[in-house]
Amino acid sequence: MIISRTPYRVSFFGGGTDYPAWYREHGGAVLTAAIARYCYLTCRWLPPFFAHKSRVVYSIIEDVQRVEDIQHPAVRECLLELGIRDGIEIHHDGDLPKMTGLGTSSSFTVGLLHALHALRGEFRSKMQLAQEAIHVERDRCGDRVGSQDQVCAAFGGLNRIRFAPDDDVVVEPVSLPAERMQKFQDSLLLFFTGFSRYSSEVVAEQLQNVPQKGKELSAMAAMVDEGHRLLTGNGDLGDFGRLLHESWLLKRSLSSRVSTPEIDEMYAAARKAGALGGKITGAGGGGFLLLYVEPERQPAVRQALAKLLHVPFDLDHAGTQIIFSNPIPLESAP
Repeated sequence: MIISRTPYRVSFFGGGTDYPAWYREHGGAVLTAAIARYCYLTCRWLPPFFAHKSRVVYSIIEDVQRVEDIQHPAVRECLLELGIRDGIEIHHDGDLPKMTGLGTSSSFTVGLLHALHALRGEFRSKMQLAQEAIHVERDRCGDRVGSQDQVCAAFGGLNRIRFAPDDDVVVEPVSLPAERMQKFQDSLLLFFTGFSRYSSEVVAEQLQNVPQKGKELSAMAAMVDEGHRLLTGNGDLGDFGRLLHESWLLKRSLSSRVSTPEIDEMYAAARKAGALGGKITGAGGGGFLLLYVEPERQPAVRQALAKLLHVPFDLDHAGTQIIFSNPIPLESAP
């Protein structure tokens, strides 16, 4: 049995420039962080004593005779990609709900690939896992996905990630003195808006608008380096929050689906109570509201958003990990 633990993520700047429709022509970059809220995947070879040959447990239970019959796209395609045809049992547990803008789908794919490779006694680097997950999601599942979620899930940490036109990916860890890193973490608040969305629906309109939104996307990409400068300098960290506000205004202009009247009302209430900036995580349209709030103003902001669920979190600095390993082989295992 193998258990993998893979973090979710919050993205600060550059989201949208990590899609091939943009970075293969202009290059792209994001400033993003993994959070200590996780996706857990348990995998084992299934003994040949059951009526079914494979079992997949998530929000439903699938008992199948053939891998090709598995309904969960990522599970099916990961198994087929690795040539695993039967005799497998997979269980998924997650700290946070899916379709909420925290990269949950990509964390699932990265964590599953990590666990399956470990079950077969194979080592894969973090970059190999990220690239393999991008391939499975984009090419095998046909999902409209960017490239930051898989990289962040694999590597963990607070990073500036660059995407080259030739699909090369460079991960640049952001190093801060411990006191400044703690102050940064202490200024981040995360609230669940109460509704989720299919990111593909939001992304479809954003991608359609790429040719007309070059100016906005270029400005958002430039904010990655500016955000990095504000973090690593010696100035007021509050300027990072103010830049986050400017970035949110740009992001809202990319598509009519990024925000909603309800989200706008929540964000306005948070700003009025003292938040310096914020954004809806992921593609937008729902999910989690990430805010930058200096500690002395947080009680007022939490009161203003009292109807929303506050989700405390720390940053994760390890990325995907195997937290339990006992890969007992079966004679029938592939």
